[in-house]
Amino acid sequence: MMRRAIELARIGMESGVGGPFGCVVARGDEIIAEGNNRVSSANDPTAHAEVVAIREACKALSTFQLDGCSVYTSCEPCPMCLGAIYWARPDRVYFACNRDDAAEAGFDDALIYDELAIPNEERQRAMISLLRDEGVALFQEWIAKPDKIEY
Repeated sequence: MMRRAIELARIGMESGVGGPFGCVVARGDEIIAEGNNRVSSANDPTAHAEVVAIREACKALSTFQLDGCSVYTSCEPCPMCLGAIYWARPDRVYFACNRDDAAEAGFDDALIYDELAIPNEERQRAMISLLRDEGVALFQEWIAKPDKIEY
């Protein structure tokens, strides 16, 4: 599975669809979905290999959670992909390269990791809360909603 993730990274890189990242979502020995980085070809900063593969796996399994699945990715997931992985809830994640290897290749996520620990008002991107009371009221409606689908 990891060799396939690395092969997908190479295919994406060589075909020009995106950077050198690939991902496989598997259940046991069965590949459920694959993805490679498509950021530049799709003009989508969220089109990382892991996000592409998670979206395809969820579609294939008709669910928004990947219980019983494993994620194989050619590189340690960035903060965005890590968040997507946690929301998708696969059983485990395997990766080849780590974040330091990625940084050396020009894909440095240190700023994002660092920003997560900084209060909103001190981050490099302005993070401004507006209409909090209205937002909280909506959450209260959600809490009271009897037919909600929990996730």
